[in-house]
Amino acid sequence: MDTLLPTLRVPLPAPGGALDPRALFAGTAADVWLEIGFGSGEHLAAQARARPDIGLIGCEPFVNGVAGLLALVERDGLANVRVFDDDARLLLDCLAGASIGRVFMLFADPWPKKRHAKRRILAGETLDRLADAMADDAELRFASDDSDFVAWTVEKMIGHAAFAWPERGPEDGRRRPADACETRYEAKARAAGRTCFYLTFRRRPRGRG
Repeated sequence: MDTLLPTLRVPLPAPGGALDPRALFAGTAADVWLEIGFGSGEHLAAQARARPDIGLIGCEPFVNGVAGLLALVERDGLANVRVFDDDARLLLDCLAGASIGRVFMLFADPWPKKRHAKRRILAGETLDRLADAMADDAELRFASDDSDFVAWTVEKMIGHAAFAWPERGPEDGRRRPADACETRYEAKARAAGRTCFYLTFRRRPRGRG
């Protein structure tokens, strides 16, 4: 970890500066995707293996999770992964506009107590910054086994002018996307008999409302 992490860590620009995420991959990435809270890293690593043409940035402040991802990166020789091992909000504050083609938030802490709700990413100014960073028509994939958190997230997302929720029917939210893998937390939720929900929101094209 001490050797690999410094080579993959995402540096923040000087105050007031903007970060072009493609530059982190020497301009070789066809697109850049962002996973906020990657847990042990199994989903992010799977995406990186399946799409070597895509640059993957993972945000995770917890050391054990970062160590888990780095082990997968080293094992599989993944050259298209970068890590931000701090609060994702710090990165969102400086990402260049329309620079992210897909965002994943999978089984994040729901912060169920009312006094903790302000820590949820998909709300307020943080959601505004995420909308700014996402390219037109970019996907935001959200998954959770907490039904209250899911309902709260849907309310916030469809209430934001930058996002649309193009679900086609009630069963759409019960199926994991075909190109996604099961995460460790998802497996634990299923083993405990909890229902998992998978939602995909889309960033509306700018200037069309």
